[in-house]
Amino acid sequence: MYPLLRPFLLHTDPERAHEMTLAMLERAQKMGMLGFVYAKQQLIAECMGLTFSNPVGLAAGLDKNGEYIDALAALGFGFIEIGTVTPKPQAGNDKPRLFRIKDARAIINRMGFNNHGVDYLIAQVKRSKYQGVLGINIGKNAVTPVENALDDYLFCLERVYPYASYITVNISSPNTKNLRDLQQGDALSHLLDGIKNRHNQIANQHGHYVPLVLKVAPDLDDAQVDFIAQEVARFEIDGLIATNTTLSRYGVEDDATAKQAGGLSGRPLSHRSTQILAQFAERLPKSVALIGVGGIDSGQRAVNKIEAGAELVQLYSGLIYEGPALVQDCVEALDGYYLSQKPT
Repeated sequence: MYPLLRPFLLHTDPERAHEMTLAMLERAQKMGMLGFVYAKQQLIAECMGLTFSNPVGLAAGLDKNGEYIDALAALGFGFIEIGTVTPKPQAGNDKPRLFRIKDARAIINRMGFNNHGVDYLIAQVKRSKYQGVLGINIGKNAVTPVENALDDYLFCLERVYPYASYITVNISSPNTKNLRDLQQGDALSHLLDGIKNRHNQIANQHGHYVPLVLKVAPDLDDAQVDFIAQEVARFEIDGLIATNTTLSRYGVEDDATAKQAGGLSGRPLSHRSTQILAQFAERLPKSVALIGVGGIDSGQRAVNKIEAGAELVQLYSGLIYEGPALVQDCVEALDGYYLSQKPT
């Protein structure tokens, strides 16, 4: 049905279209319609001590509040990541804050971590029937000074820990003032030290270990990549997601919409995010799982992430333009790639 709906959705206000699509998806799932269209793909992947039914996941940002977990899982994802969630509810930035660049298969957003707060998200997770791998992406409230960011991350970490398969620390959104400062120098060291210490305490309290993942920006120079890799290894972070959206407008410079503030995602981000992924793959120990995201709108682009060093991939903007069939396309492409790598 998506090819029939796509022209209408792409001519509707982007944020309204997003809400409508999720609502229709949930309705279809409750009516049992999705199982007839999207076969569950089995391509087992194991990393971070977790078993994934396939390596193609949903990136954070599409279901910020965890309201559509079951419906999204029915599309055949091997894992779902929800959020970014903050301690307190917040409205995010003023509208309009979501823009399409259709010819480039790109999106610009400046949403600003709009969400209903961590307690609401947990309530949605509790009512979900989903039994697969669930990542929960945590951030800080906009009103929290960046020097106090650790408090917000610890608040969310403590609350989501019992409900998450893994927890992602998002310090790379360009739409919360000064958030990306946490990727640098003493700020990063202080943050990871505080989070990891509390993480170990919580793991002991609960008697089980939930992996910790860091999500980084594509707008990093070599020295920043070196430093982040060093700190990720030093504090024994379990995984790294490369990458979030970019402030660059490379590839869309001549489009009027490119003047909008916010992070750019979609096809123009693909090459740069894959470059950053490959740089981290060279610098990080094999014990750190790499998750590739950014510009995946075809099976081949998913393969490119795996070739660059990723163990898992995530989709977001590609789904807007290509529809849910992209999940199956990526799984099938990865299956073919893995088969081609086996000794004959």
